[in-house]
Amino acid sequence: MTYKLAPSMLAADFNHLGDQISIVEGAGAEYLHIDVMDGKFVPSISYGMPVIASIRKNTKLVFDVHLMVEEPIRYLADFKNAGADIITVHAEACTHLNRTVMQIKELGMKAGVTLNPSTGLQELEYILEELDMVLLMSVNPGFGGQKFIPNTLTKISHLRKQINDLGLSTDIEVDGGITLSNVGDIITAGANVFVAGTSVFQGDIKKNIQDFQQVFASYR
Repeated sequence: MTYKLAPSMLAADFNHLGDQISIVEGAGAEYLHIDVMDGKFVPSISYGMPVIASIRKNTKLVFDVHLMVEEPIRYLADFKNAGADIITVHAEACTHLNRTVMQIKELGMKAGVTLNPSTGLQELEYILEELDMVLLMSVNPGFGGQKFIPNTLTKISHLRKQINDLGLSTDIEVDGGITLSNVGDIITAGANVFVAGTSVFQGDIKKNIQDFQQVFASYR
């Protein structure tokens, strides 16, 4: 299995955003995780299409856009135009989840569905085969720097079994509280895409990414 690190832009220093994204790309990360928050679905407000479009011009990183917004179907075309490659939407935020996923794919992007920590896997029962990725939140969304919720490991392993039983190649992404000390357990549970904010952007960004990559290499 291929393991990918998705540094979370939310933890970057916005005074030096362009430089830090260049460091992330140069260090070998493939994804940039971009959290969009509307102040309604989650309490916080982050950035939107203009910021994403401005950084799109200067990097070839895969833009992994996580929409923490109510009824995200309203904005899908705008995020496509801003440069998104993957869009994940919350099952809890969509009145018509199937229609939202289908529109993401019709726009030429990869489609993912996100589940909050207390949302069960049954929400994926009739949509899993249409998805490129499932994002499992391992903290409650809206704020950075939270601790990993341990029972997420069981949720990951159950989802991986479902994916394998269906013969799918769906990615499992995990977001929240991921560190060098727990990423091995998350890999063992069955995840293969890892969102890390503080663990990447605090301190030496290049070394932090290389340290994660060394862990990934030991599980290949």
